[in-house]
Amino acid sequence: MIRLVVADDQSILRSGLVALLRLEPDLEVVGEAADGASTLAAVAEHRPDVLLLDVQMPAGASADGTPGPEDGIAVAEALREAPGTGPRIIVLTTFGRAGYLRRTMEAGAQGFMVKDTPVERLVDAIRRVDQGLRVVDPELAAQSLAVGPSPLTPKETEVLQSAATGAGTAQIAATLFLSEGTVRNHVSAAIGKLGVSSRAEAVRTASDNGWI
Repeated sequence: MIRLVVADDQSILRSGLVALLRLEPDLEVVGEAADGASTLAAVAEHRPDVLLLDVQMPAGASADGTPGPEDGIAVAEALREAPGTGPRIIVLTTFGRAGYLRRTMEAGAQGFMVKDTPVERLVDAIRRVDQGLRVVDPELAAQSLAVGPSPLTPKETEVLQSAATGAGTAQIAATLFLSEGTVRNHVSAAIGKLGVSSRAEAVRTASDNGWI
């Protein structure tokens, strides 16, 4: 049996997926999760073979109040860095963006598929990943090669991520422990690298490519 944990914050979608997976004779869903913290807890408790992981999930909090990973990619990174052998990870996302594919693979995932993938293909992907293979949506793989890696530095990425929440320069500076001038410099550099003319366009372009 292949033991699974399914992590997705949309309860109806998660329940439907779990019901479909339980029809397969060689798959056993041993746990479910709706946020980053509960995903880590479910993996630690059930030690699944494969984790089906949504990209866009809230952080949540552990039993002691510690905030969980901010999204699915951060969950994958946390599991990669944890001691011991973690589950193989298939990332499922509504957002079929090439940048997400690159980031999830760099975070240690073995598979990347969009949520409208037919269940037969998903089940096949689970079996293949459990065998040690990688499974990636071929169209997204081609897009990823075309788009290339993010041109942004880690700090420029952090600044744009904060800007994407609607934060202003002063708030971004306070959150990231930078001066307001440094924040403006990072925004200006990002605008130049992305070939756009405003902060809003920089955020949109980076988000569309899955770089933030």
